[in-house]
Amino acid sequence: MRPTRHRRLAAYALVVREREVLLTRLAPHLGRGELWTLPGGEVEHGEHPRDAVRREVAEETGLEVSVEERPAVDSLHRPRERRDGETLDLHAVRLVYRGWVAHGASAPRVVEVGGSTAEAAWHPVSAVLDRSLPVLPFVREAVAAAAPVRHQRIAAYGLVVARERVLLTRVSGSGFHTGRWSLPGGGVEHGEHPRDAVVREVAEETGLAAQVGRLVVVDDVHVQGTAPSGREEDFHSVGIVYDATVPDDAEPHVVEGEGTTDAVAWVPLVDVASGAVPVVELVTAALEAR
Repeated sequence: MRPTRHRRLAAYALVVREREVLLTRLAPHLGRGELWTLPGGEVEHGEHPRDAVRREVAEETGLEVSVEERPAVDSLHRPRERRDGETLDLHAVRLVYRGWVAHGASAPRVVEVGGSTAEAAWHPVSAVLDRSLPVLPFVREAVAAAAPVRHQRIAAYGLVVARERVLLTRVSGSGFHTGRWSLPGGGVEHGEHPRDAVVREVAEETGLAAQVGRLVVVDDVHVQGTAPSGREEDFHSVGIVYDATVPDDAEPHVVEGEGTTDAVAWVPLVDVASGAVPVVELVTAALEAR
């Protein structure tokens, strides 16, 4: 008897953060022993694959995932696959989307108990690549091909110095360089002049109205890690620093409590120079150039 032809379309999420990958363990009733795969599953009739990924990840890990627009495509043909006592001529097309979860998301957990997923967990990427963790072959291939997303950012900052003090903002847990102090500023929006970006960002981060003066320095930073969105990024930021002033009697305060700034203060220049206050390289470069 010829095997029954069966075609399956499935969508999966490849979520990597801080050198760990989100995986799900196949349930024992599938008869394959301990075997891990990417969270995901079959695309339902009429369902967009990206919607299928988000639904499956939520069901299998309890996490809300964001995914990129374009997936990688994997094709598997098994002409004599045994399943439920039947012999199948199986053709599986798998769409693998790069995805990410929010910074500080809760630990993964299986929501749909009794299904094809027995467990959800973060595992070291190294355990997948060195074969110490049993995974489906397409998982290892996807992880091996994965690289941090390249992201370049143009940002503008204000160097505000008064009475031997410099106005600084502290980077929160949702940004790169957590706990270090930086200049008030941020990303330049599309169509926005960097000078205008300084005025807007200083107001958003410190509550102060800034007047922008001359250009002080242009510097850059290149880091790799988990972005505030939860996405692994190869991040390159070009910072444009302007001299700026604020009203003498104004006291700074954090305006946006959920952003990348969790504190703002006037910091003595001597404390920056001595290293008593940890600052990002942009601060040092700007002070040296002023």
